[in-house]
This record gives sequence, structure tokens and C-alpha cells, in this order.
Amino acid sequence: MTDRDNSGMNPITEDDIANYLSNTPDFFERHAEVLASVQMTSPHGNRAVSLQERQAEMLREKIKTLEGRIMDMIRHSNENAIIADKLQRWALGLLRTEDPAELPHRIAEDVRTQFLVPQVAIKVWGVAAQHADSGFALGVSEDARTFASSLTAPFCGANPGFEAVDWLPDPAAAVSLALLPLRPGAIGSTAPAFGMLVLASPDPQRFHSGMGTDFLERMAELASAALTRLRH
Repeated sequence: MTDRDNSGMNPITEDDIANYLSNTPDFFERHAEVLASVQMTSPHGNRAVSLQERQAEMLREKIKTLEGRIMDMIRHSNENAIIADKLQRWALGLLRTEDPAELPHRIAEDVRTQFLVPQVAIKVWGVAAQHADSGFALGVSEDARTFASSLTAPFCGANPGFEAVDWLPDPAAAVSLALLPLRPGAIGSTAPAFGMLVLASPDPQRFHSGMGTDFLERMAELASAALTRLRH
């Protein structure tokens, strides 16, 4: 046994040293030569570097990470500005559509072309009598209507085989989906839905469960407001 063990004292640990230095900020002021002599292993190789150089490397790494985050923020900001501009142009097109019966086709076609969505379909129910035999008002089961009313926000994710997929021109190519319930009022309302807008893509990541839905929600609200003209 060592003399330290015989004395009953516990050996000094790295945690003890770390705690001492943390609680004694003036240690390196009194022992500046120790600070200057400290050397560490560089993460960019096995060479030894001074503490100051290692701190400089860490700062450079932090700056590089922050620069990457700033570039991501700028990119997302630019992308959002482009989407917002497209959304405004789409809304203006709906306002300029004089014949209410043309609105479902206009909504679907403009979403497909302006937002580059491969497949788009729309169904509206509970319409006025003069629109009851239109294609957009036919072929919707009670289950599909109930499902649309159950959505308080857009559904985004893989295609599990919803009935609404059959409304698309090529259901087999619909790998990921965005289902937008159409109802009076804002998204989140519990009012029964009177329609649903379906967006589909062969890309499994185009519409996924973790994506933000702010623009899809605005799209659903605008389409809903325009389509209320079919119900009068």
C-alpha cells in the first residue's frame, strides 16, 4: 500500500482538479507559466498544440457552424419568400375567376403548375343544386367526407391507401401525399369539411410527416374561402 493509502486519504481525481480550477479563477493569474505550458492534442491530427491554439481552433469551428446556420436561414428565407409570392399569385387567380364552377379546376391546375406538384385532385360536396352533377362533386363516399372532417390540419405522409388517392389521375404514382381539408373558417376549426384538396408526388420526401404545414394551411384557407361560392 502507498503512504497515501496508509494515511487514509483518497487520491486526487481529475474531477477534483477540474473543480478546483473552476472555483479558483485566479489560479492561472498567479501561475501564468502553467497556462502557457499546457499542451493538448489537435483534433486535426496527433500533433500537440498549446491551449491558446486549441481554443482558437474551437472558436473557428464554432464560427464555421454559425456561418452554416446563417446560410441555412438565408436559404430558407429565400425559399419562403418565393413560396409566399406564388401563394399570392395563386390567390389573385382565384379572385379573378368569375364562374364559380371553374374554381375547382382552377385551384387544382394552378397548384400543379405554380407549385410544381405532380398530381392534384379536388372534391367538393354539399354544393348548390346547379353544381351537384359536376365532376368535382361526384364520387365521394360518406367515409371520405367523415375523414376530411376529422382532419384539423393538413395530413402529410406516405400513401396508406386513402380513398382520396383514387381521385388522382395516376393513383399508383402517389407515393407521398398532402391532404388539405376544406371547411369554413380557419385551419383548426371543427366545422365539418365540405371538400378536400389532394396533393401527391412520386417522391417519398416531398410530403412527409415531419414537414412544416404553414403554407399548406394558408392554401387550404384560401381554397376554402373561394369555394364557398359553390355552396350558394
